[in-house]
Amino acid sequence: MAAIGSRGDIAPLTGLAAGLRDAGHEVTVAGHAVFADLITECGLTFREMPTNLDIDMTDPNVDREKAVRQFASPNGVRATGNGLIEALRDEPADVLLLGQLTEFAGFPLAEAKGIPAVGVRFQPMSATAAHPPAAMGARSFGPRGNRFAADAGAWLADRVLGGVVSGFRRDLGLPDVPVRTLRHRRTAAEWLVLHGYSPTVSPRPADWRPGLEVTGYWWPPRPRDWTPPAELLDFLASGPPPVFVGFGSLVNTAEHGAHMSELVAAALREAGVRGIVQAGWLQLDVREDDILTVGDVPHDWLFPRMAAVVHHCGAGTTAAGLLAGVPAVGVPLYSDQPFWAERLRALGVSPATIPYPKLTASSLAAAIRAATGDPAMRALAGEVAARIAEENGVATAVRALENHLGATATAS
Repeated sequence: MAAIGSRGDIAPLTGLAAGLRDAGHEVTVAGHAVFADLITECGLTFREMPTNLDIDMTDPNVDREKAVRQFASPNGVRATGNGLIEALRDEPADVLLLGQLTEFAGFPLAEAKGIPAVGVRFQPMSATAAHPPAAMGARSFGPRGNRFAADAGAWLADRVLGGVVSGFRRDLGLPDVPVRTLRHRRTAAEWLVLHGYSPTVSPRPADWRPGLEVTGYWWPPRPRDWTPPAELLDFLASGPPPVFVGFGSLVNTAEHGAHMSELVAAALREAGVRGIVQAGWLQLDVREDDILTVGDVPHDWLFPRMAAVVHHCGAGTTAAGLLAGVPAVGVPLYSDQPFWAERLRALGVSPATIPYPKLTASSLAAAIRAATGDPAMRALAGEVAARIAEENGVATAVRALENHLGATATAS
């Protein structure tokens, strides 16, 4: 299993990996060094995937916006793809599970190893009339426009990164085949893509081809030795349930992080609620009597203890908030975040979406008051949580993968 990205791109894969392990499979997870503890603390085998880029995302002084652009550039994809190949080229395997950002190097590697590749995604990206690809936001372009948006996005990716993929193939001793031809071959073969999100939250489109499966969420296992800090327990016991505020892996400058810390503190004060602020990659830091700043705390433990959750609507954080059964305020910025924010609104568990660039203390305070002051919304959030809890995304994904591998072995 190979994954590149932020914590939200890695953590759910640990849930799927643990499920495969518990079903009797040997699982190796390749990722960047910053996620080694996240993976090994779940009892999983880790292989470091060199970034081959001079970037330390744990450094509070790093230019994070520049770093993200560097990762997404052709040179960045080439560098991280070479790291993937270096990590897994000699690893014995029957199948290679690929997060979306690892497909560019992962497909050639699987072909060179003579094994199938299976996609693992946390948002709907394949063409459908129902909506545009999640990474393009929440606005519908109509049935034809939605499908065109997906096709155009795939064409653009092939256009920009085709040379990089050809380089991987050359390095692995594979024949030179145009990337568009390779994409059409995979689609014609109905290659398997497992989507690790809830069909309650985003139903599988009726016009998707066979092989595109929506399994339900893959809940990350809690680190084996984790216990809640005494300071956090004392804070929770000292008053009514607080409101969580966190923006996950959103990146910016240290100065912006300081500005956002002040904004969040002002919003919580204006709303008249206690707060728990997660530092995240913005390095938020709020120090007040009724506000506690925390580092990494498992969301499955923390969120059910909240009055509401304010977050950037990354797929994993959205999932945790939904399972906790608490109202949410979405503050999305880019990629699939606006899509999930709209799903929260459509489900009736969020009173407002505030685009991150338009966030103010007053707008956030008003949304927090709406989220915490509506018992009907809280009840509806509980109903949605109950439906999600009945799903077993890991078991469904494991079964689909085993059936696929069985069919592949029989065909060959």
